[in-house]
Amino acid sequence: MYNLSMMIDKIKNLPQNAGVYQYFDKDGKLLYIGKAKNLRNRIKSYFSLTPSLSPSPRLGLRIHKMITETKSLDYIIVNNEHDALILENSLIKQLKPKYNILLRDDKTYPYIFIDLKEDFPRFEITRKVQKGTHIKYFGPFTTASREILNALYELYPLVQKKGCLKGKKACLFYQIQRCPAPCEKKISKQDYHLIVSNALESLKNKNHLLTLLNDKMIFYSERKLYEEAAKVRDSIKKIKLSTIISQIDLKNSANYDIFTVFIKDKKAVLIKMFVRLGKIVSITHNIFKDDNGFSKDEIYKRSLLDFYKDDKPLIAKEIIVGDEFDQKALIEEFIQEKTKNNIIISTPKKGAKKELIKIALNNAKEILNDRRIYEKDAILQKLKSILNLKKTPNTIEAYDNSHIQGSNPVGSCIFYENDFQKDRYRHYNLTSTDEYAQMKELLTKRCESFEKNPAPDLWVIDGGKTLLSLAYDISESFGVDLDIIAISKEKKGKRTVRSKGKASDKIYTKAGLIPLKEDNKVLQFIQRLRDEAHRFAIAFHRKQKLKQDKQIELLNKKGIGIGKVKKLLTYFGTFENIYNASKEELTKVLNEKDAIAIKLS
Repeated sequence: MYNLSMMIDKIKNLPQNAGVYQYFDKDGKLLYIGKAKNLRNRIKSYFSLTPSLSPSPRLGLRIHKMITETKSLDYIIVNNEHDALILENSLIKQLKPKYNILLRDDKTYPYIFIDLKEDFPRFEITRKVQKGTHIKYFGPFTTASREILNALYELYPLVQKKGCLKGKKACLFYQIQRCPAPCEKKISKQDYHLIVSNALESLKNKNHLLTLLNDKMIFYSERKLYEEAAKVRDSIKKIKLSTIISQIDLKNSANYDIFTVFIKDKKAVLIKMFVRLGKIVSITHNIFKDDNGFSKDEIYKRSLLDFYKDDKPLIAKEIIVGDEFDQKALIEEFIQEKTKNNIIISTPKKGAKKELIKIALNNAKEILNDRRIYEKDAILQKLKSILNLKKTPNTIEAYDNSHIQGSNPVGSCIFYENDFQKDRYRHYNLTSTDEYAQMKELLTKRCESFEKNPAPDLWVIDGGKTLLSLAYDISESFGVDLDIIAISKEKKGKRTVRSKGKASDKIYTKAGLIPLKEDNKVLQFIQRLRDEAHRFAIAFHRKQKLKQDKQIELLNKKGIGIGKVKKLLTYFGTFENIYNASKEELTKVLNEKDAIAIKLS
């Protein structure tokens, strides 16, 4: 229960250590997580203690509203401000506070690299730092990394496969003049490195690369090798799309990572742009929507923290940001320490770097001017209103299970943000045998991954009131406050009706049943989410069943019948465990003859 005098007393007696603080509302729901170098000074800055406890008049509207709702606080002491920064970021992802901006883990973009210390080096793709003192990186590539890599092997006679150098005899690639066969010493190290140098120049200059590819396409076409020509044509298209056309010429070989934020109404766009050797090579963006508005400071802080926290190649010597932001020096120090690189964060006021910021901002404005974003928002606003959700469900996950008579149970989680985001879909192998236990296992696994992949705004569960209650119990046990709904399929006789616009499925919320007509757009949107989760679960189940059938067939050929296979799976759990088991362990379940037959595989 809220006690004003206890709250004032707690604020007055806060420690002066570094730490992380948490604000809660009257119902004990988490509102905000922050970090502080000095807990007492930081938390006091939010409040006026006289004549009574109230929000500080210096606060912005968004934070003023948050402090008005704050009825209690808690804190965790840590060793230093860096530890506080890491713990704050981790807790925000796990617990999804109402007033924190939640950035999902940044995609790890691919790089092309080559180790020039090797006698006969190859170009490869990586997403993390490679060991070696003479490694050269190119990227990051937001698109077409594989097409660019393949183009290099198409245009230059390089060692085509990693295993080629282990062989002692020239292969087909040598016969078709795609490899100089260093395995048979048909080329010297020096001559091979000349080829690598030419390939490096093409990698640095995409226009040159595209010209060579175009010549190759014509070459194939003139010889009526239309399939090969079509493959090269498709590569050209993808590489062209990945090339950024800009009037800016930095007239130097500078490498910059650029971050810019643009906010309009309750939407924000973060642009990430990468300049390599003085040219813009790739650009990507994230859209954020929040009913409570945004803080540029927090978007910059979290995006930089997330982007550079992983062990990835660092090519840029400078990070350019569009605005000054709070704690910039701390984030710069964190990145320098993490990357072991003296990289700086700057906010240019004029010149070519400022022009780069303008390009990024123009891209951000263009993204938010896309009317399709607002059309999709309309259905989400209706969803919030009709189902009485706590916030607009800008991010949604839908769940379903699949099995046939209890065999190969699997779970699926699909992700919606502006549209279905298939690269964020997840599937799970389950062990439980009934629907309730399977959903419990599925949602528990998902909650355990919140630190790495934060919770969405809304869960959609394929099921009725019982599974809805289960979902709430699980999410609340992990300290996460999110909206959850369940959709129960309409049945006519023993058949499930799935036809859009014809199925009167039941929608359950915490408040109870929400009656929606068959042609209701909100109902149809929820059905789309449910059906996509069902489709994804079925597809994965079929794949797993096919794998199992192949494993059973292999054991059948060794004289192990289906009854014995079931015994083995009951005891060992998986086929991998069966094959890894010792002869003695297998004998305990079957007999020595069968154990020997299995181990002979």
